[in-house]
Amino acid sequence: MDERIKFEFLEHTADVYIASYGKTIEEAFENAAIAMFEVMTETKKIEPNIEDSIQVKGEDEHGLLYNWLEALLVNFETKNRIYSKFNIFSFKKNMRSFSLKAKVWGETFDPKKHLQKVGVKAVTYHRMEIIKDQNGVTLEFILDI
Repeated sequence: MDERIKFEFLEHTADVYIASYGKTIEEAFENAAIAMFEVMTETKKIEPNIEDSIQVKGEDEHGLLYNWLEALLVNFETKNRIYSKFNIFSFKKNMRSFSLKAKVWGETFDPKKHLQKVGVKAVTYHRMEIIKDQNGVTLEFILDI
């Protein structure tokens, strides 16, 4: 089993600053999603018994990351869904944009079961970075709380 760190919370005065990691960009995006939901509740208590599909596009990888996390946050706000498992099965670069398709699993948010930590208001572009090197991919981003 891979014991690599999936994400960590970085120091920030007002909001939540996250670094997520992956061997691939897909894995780093999946770990960014786990980190966002971990800000909201304990993800280990979320049972992956409802499957949803997510498709997003972005002008660049930064836009794609923003739109990915925003789509998941919108599902939480509009469908009351909270997720703990993510599988990006398509990640493409086209002439003018990037796109991804994913399956995500979770359940309906239940405040009795899912102790709410902090509410996430929005994803931001502030200090967003995508770092690729020989060790893999690191995504850094801030969530407005």
